[in-house]
Amino acid sequence: MASMDSERVTGLSLAALLIMTSLAGCTGLASTTPNASISADRLTIDVGETVNFDARDSTTPAPTIIDEYVWDFGDGESRTTKTGIVSHSFAEAGNHEVEVEVFNDRGESDRASISIFVNSPPIVVLEMPGYVRTNETATIDASGSYDLEGGSVEFIWDLDLTFDANGDGDPANDADDNHASVEVSSADSGDLSGSVMVIDDKGATTTQIWHLMVVKRMFKVIWEEQRISAEWNGHTEQGLSSIIEQLPGEGARIMQVNATLVLDRDLLPIQWPEDNFTLRVSVPLTGWTTMVHTAQSNVTLNATASIDRGEMNPYPNSGYTVSADSAESLVASLLNEPGARFGQGDWIWTIAAVQCDPDLPIDGIDPDTGNDWTFTVEFVILIPRVSEVGS
Repeated sequence: MASMDSERVTGLSLAALLIMTSLAGCTGLASTTPNASISADRLTIDVGETVNFDARDSTTPAPTIIDEYVWDFGDGESRTTKTGIVSHSFAEAGNHEVEVEVFNDRGESDRASISIFVNSPPIVVLEMPGYVRTNETATIDASGSYDLEGGSVEFIWDLDLTFDANGDGDPANDADDNHASVEVSSADSGDLSGSVMVIDDKGATTTQIWHLMVVKRMFKVIWEEQRISAEWNGHTEQGLSSIIEQLPGEGARIMQVNATLVLDRDLLPIQWPEDNFTLRVSVPLTGWTTMVHTAQSNVTLNATASIDRGEMNPYPNSGYTVSADSAESLVASLLNEPGARFGQGDWIWTIAAVQCDPDLPIDGIDPDTGNDWTFTVEFVILIPRVSEVGS
């Protein structure tokens, strides 16, 4: 009897096991939990950069399918997608634990996570003066710049955002210097603009544009009057000319000119009357040309020709103070004031022996085929003297 009971229990147990196995195959009582997986194309980035995440290697047992991905980026932002890929940008530095929860169509889920390090950009600290004068050196110091994570930093300076030093068409990307501090100066007043890029040991960069005001210098202007003179002696044969070139107005304003040509006297009556010469002056830059003939007021005097001109330019004010980029630029502007440039450039004097044979020939020979002469020129000029005042 006991043996029969034992056999009955064993049979019932076997039958129950078969039923449970059958139910598991028909109703899915076996495990269908997904297996989540996550990867990223970059594990270290800079603030503001984007990471691409991939959870497509996640699996779930058949016959279930993955239906949804819920992403938590560890910076307060989350997203739900139907596909296993997503991109995200991080605005804050530090370590961010990014988690994905994978759901199948039965609502079962699994989680996986990955750590992303977001590198903060370096901090730029600049020390520089508020302004400098033209041609004065200013030091711009970025040595106080630092990396928030404690790494080392490097520097790239563009010392003039208006000048394309490397010739690539972009004046704002030059690498003019790589030291922690630089010295700059400008011959022109106005705004001098540049930039410094600070780079940390992980490649993060911060660029800061700087502006330096370059101010003019102050000068006192005094016009100094001078007289300059020159004398030439020569001999010119009939039909020929002698040419003399001068540059009297260089660095000055010409106010007056007095030029005189004096012919040597013919002492013998047979050589009379006196020879006929012309004196001509040409100033090409001004466009002024004039000519005179020699004349003899009486037989006791030498034949002469004179060219005189005064008030060639207006008299300027003197003893005043004015601002300018430099003494040289100020002098140049004073000498090139509109309406005050008469007489600048070369002066070309031409002494021509027009006729030297009015006298009677002896045996067919002209005793006077030319003449000696003396030519003198005096200019009254004003020279601008400028001296820097103030600081």
